[in-house]
Amino acid sequence: MSRRLWIVVVLSACLALAAAGAPAVLAQESQPPDTGQDLTLFTRYPAQEIAIGDTVTFPLTLRTAGPPQRVGLELQNLPEGWTASFRGDGRAVQAAYVNSKDDTKVDLRVEVPKDAAPETYRFTVLARGERAQVTLPIELVVKDKAPSGLTLNVELPTLRGAPDTTFRYDVQLEYGGDQDTTVNLLADAPKGMYVDFKLGGQDVTSVPLAANESKRVTIEVRPFPDLPAGSYAVKVLAQGGEVQAETVLVAEVTGRPQLALTGPDGRLSGEAQIGATTPFKLIVQNTGSAPARAIEMSASQPAGWTVTFEPQVIPELPAGQSAEVTASVKPADQAVAGDYVLTFTARPEDSPAKSAEFRVTLLTSTLWGLVGVALIALAVAVVGLAVMRFGRR
Repeated sequence: MSRRLWIVVVLSACLALAAAGAPAVLAQESQPPDTGQDLTLFTRYPAQEIAIGDTVTFPLTLRTAGPPQRVGLELQNLPEGWTASFRGDGRAVQAAYVNSKDDTKVDLRVEVPKDAAPETYRFTVLARGERAQVTLPIELVVKDKAPSGLTLNVELPTLRGAPDTTFRYDVQLEYGGDQDTTVNLLADAPKGMYVDFKLGGQDVTSVPLAANESKRVTIEVRPFPDLPAGSYAVKVLAQGGEVQAETVLVAEVTGRPQLALTGPDGRLSGEAQIGATTPFKLIVQNTGSAPARAIEMSASQPAGWTVTFEPQVIPELPAGQSAEVTASVKPADQAVAGDYVLTFTARPEDSPAKSAEFRVTLLTSTLWGLVGVALIALAVAVVGLAVMRFGRR
């Protein structure tokens, strides 16, 4: 074999050996390094917005597919002046135990200082296990803190009704803060009024509100039945944290007359005589909160009886005052002695009527009594004369 041919054979053999070994080398280089990626770290919202001076909490979840292990927790590139801590079950922690059966929950609490500049900040959570380590980038967009606001919007702040009316006001409670809060509701009402706050039909004294949330609240104002007519202001205060709002509700109580009917001494009874007209005094009193007008007097009496009133109509009776009425009662000519019931009624034009039963004891006339006595005396005299005359025989 010539020298040139020998060189060609040797080169061919070398090329063949190189071609055979190349796949093994390439395969070895294409395999990723064994870093033991059986550890997972994540949070549902890794990028958030926050106001200067506020605090944010990131719920972290640790998970492993391999054997249980201890995982240390660290923060990298936390901005200078910021405060952060890992918390588990309400305590500060530095590490967590992770197994394949259950996820391990850890909270990362980050406090933004009040002198922080409004910009985007990035830092990293490092979880270092026994066989692997993982990182979780966190992004916080810090903005100037918007002032919280609380308003009370009332559709109809002034309502009108009688003392037995329940005044209902629909109020829109609007909260403009960026964090959840609880708003307490207070009312400063005049004496003689009840105030209730209702949310969804239930009585409440406070309302929970999420950030930028609004809720409709019903405010019920109930006056006492004897509250005088007039305009009454109810001051409502809503207070939650550092914010508060107030409004004024007006209840215009129109008032209502209410009558009472009785005798001068409280009695509703008397005596009358057959064949004679007997006057009875009645007291009409207005115990309501508004004047009673055009009060007409009437009676329901036994058949054959007559009743007249003086005055027949009371033009106006102011609240808290009374008037005297004379009822002239004449029994029927054929009436017999005994007890009778009459019903007297006072009926105003703008309110319910008031009635009272009056018991009359009917007596015979004195004249008829004298006649009876005379007849008895005459009969006795006749009997006496007869005895004297026939007794001599």
